[in-house]
Order: sequence, then C-alpha cells, then structure tokens
Amino acid sequence: MAKPSFQTVPALTTLAAVAFGLLTVSAVHAQNFPITPQQRATAAQVAQSGVALSELKADAPQSYTVKPGDTLWGISGVFLKSPWRWPELWGMNMADIKNPHLIYPGQTLYLDTSNGRARLRTQKADDGAGLPTIRLSPRTRIESLANNALPTLKTHLIEPFLSEPVVVDEQGLNAAPRIVAAQDSRVLLTRGDRAYARAAAGEQLLDDPSQKKKDFRVFRNATPLKDPLSGEILGYEAQYVGKAVLSASESMQESTDKDGRTRMDIVPATIDIVSAKEEMRVGDRLLPEPPQQLLSYVPRAPQIAVDARIVSVYGSAVVNAAQNQVVAINRGERDGIESGQVLAILTDGLRLIDKTDASRPEMKLPNERNGLLMVFRTFEKVSYGLILEITSGVKVGDRLVNPQ
Repeated sequence: MAKPSFQTVPALTTLAAVAFGLLTVSAVHAQNFPITPQQRATAAQVAQSGVALSELKADAPQSYTVKPGDTLWGISGVFLKSPWRWPELWGMNMADIKNPHLIYPGQTLYLDTSNGRARLRTQKADDGAGLPTIRLSPRTRIESLANNALPTLKTHLIEPFLSEPVVVDEQGLNAAPRIVAAQDSRVLLTRGDRAYARAAAGEQLLDDPSQKKKDFRVFRNATPLKDPLSGEILGYEAQYVGKAVLSASESMQESTDKDGRTRMDIVPATIDIVSAKEEMRVGDRLLPEPPQQLLSYVPRAPQIAVDARIVSVYGSAVVNAAQNQVVAINRGERDGIESGQVLAILTDGLRLIDKTDASRPEMKLPNERNGLLMVFRTFEKVSYGLILEITSGVKVGDRLVNPQ
C-alpha cells in the first residue's frame, strides 16, 4: 500500500508560533467565551506587524517553555509590560489559535526582536539563512485536553467565591424562602439533616413541577452593600452557609379537627441539607442554585471608561485587603462591567498643609497606582474582583480606573 503523501510546509513565520503555540480551546469553552471583535482586530494587526519593542518587559526572556501551573495572565506577563494585553500575544500565533482561552504546557517559545519588532517563534531564527522546511509525517497522539488545559489564572483562588457570594436586591431578599423548622426540633443543622421551609408571604409555594429549582443555596445575614459615593444600596450580600435539596414541595392539605370542622393546613416543603460550610438554623434563607460557571477568564482592559470604588472586602474583618483577596466594587452589569476586565487600583493622595509656604495652603498629593484587580463575577449593580497585584493594602473607598 502506498504511503500517504503530505505536502511540505515552511516553518511558521511572523508571529505565528507564539507563547500560546499550544493554546486552544474545546468547542464547549469556545462557545461560552467568545472573542470580541476588537480583541480579534488587535490580534490581527499584531499578526501582521509584530509588537513594538517598547511594549516588551526589560527582562523578557529569549526563550520560555510553557509548563504546568502557568496561566494566561502569567505568560502574558513574562513577555509584555501589561499582562492584560493578551491579544498581542494571541496575534503572534493567530494562524493556529482560534480562541485563546486556555494554554497547554510543553512548547518552547523563542523571542525574535529582529527588524525592530518583537515576535515569538516555536523554533530559533535561522540567522537570516531562511527558515527550514518541516516535512510532516503521519502520527497519532491521544491525550486528554481536559487534564492538560491550564486556566487563565489560578482558579482555586476564586472557585469558592463563584458559589459563596450571593447578592440580591431587597425584593429578592424578601421573597426568598426560609427554613421554618427542623426535624426532631433541632436547633442547629448540618449535612445529612432534614429541615422544613416555606415561601415568603404572598409568594408561590415552594413547588418544583419542572425540577428546575431542586437545588438551593442556604444563606443568612444579608448585609447591605452601599456605594461609598452616592450612598445607594447596590444589593444585599448574603453569607453562604451551605446547600440543600428540595425533597417534597410545600402544599395545603385538608384535615378535620377534633370538633369535626374542616380546615386547611400548611405543610411546609421538606429539604435535605447536602453540604454545610457552617451550621444552619431556623430563619436562614434559600435561593435557587444558579447555573454552573466555567472557570475560564480572559484578562483584558475595559473598552469603556471606568471610574469605580471598592465597596467591601469579602469575608474579612480586616481594614485592608491583600493580594489574592476578593473585594466588591460599585459597578456591575448595568455599567458595562464584564468578567475578565482588569482595573487599576488607585490610592487617593493625602491632603496636607504645605508648611513650607507662609500662607499654609492645603494641597492634595497625586493618586498613586497601587495594583491590579480582575473582575470575575458580576451582578446588576455590583461585581467581585480578585486582587492580582498589590503594593500596599487596599481599603474600602479606593478608586478603580482603566489600566494604562
């Protein structure tokens, strides 16, 4: 049998084999994380012209091997001054990368700064003697992309917050069903316990005809999130305490009392506690379990002007937030905030008296950039962000703007 023939092709040129040489994404991920037209246009432009040397980090390496544990954010930061400018890196390998949301380890990348522009290749330049020809031959390789795919950032830092922070408006809070009793008159509930719940007055009974509201989150202590500038209540942040499954719906049953009179009895819904972060009790509220979110984020600068403030530090009683902590900000979906957007954190300059001036005027020191934050979850009026880089502590009221 004749061997199948394969056309020989020149090695990848221009920006074609870049830091994300093995960067790809499954069809499922590609559908859930589309590339914006502006990101694609930026990458296309870089694919033609390369990256200006001024955009490279001073210590950008001549070569780098993608390895397990790397992230899109981290690899962008290896070569570029601004890690959120990932489309430039994507442009270096746009011919191969259709949707750059995940990276894969194992490829060595070489930095080429010839001709005054920066490019990344999968093999060293040939000193002007022309790129070698690569002859392709058939081979089979089977591997699990799910096991090798690396996230945009270290997702273990934000996984708990994808399920824990529950932000509801006042109407949603008042309408949330509540635990009204526990089996065997227990005061505290934990995993494996059974409890009973009712819908709020005027709301529909806790029913599950379509099985779409079978799983619930349990929460308590809804704290108002106030805009530090306007005082507007942006929502209520509820403390997550666990999960429950609806076993039997709330109903009304007809019964007869001892005097023979007919009456209608309220029969609360039956729920089973399936996980508990801490012990639950009567009065805790229930919200339907939202759809599971895919843990992939593409760092990028917002395409709109952003001027936001930090509202609170999640789950912490400390005044200042540190790196890898989560904060809430006073901008959300209504303001055009999206997951993956990177914002610069500014510390307000102090107001001081100029003691060197005889008239003692008041002056304000410049606002100083203090770090970077990436939004990873959005609600209508509020969003949560992970602090990626920080110089000193971040506090409530600190300003967030577009990164420069």
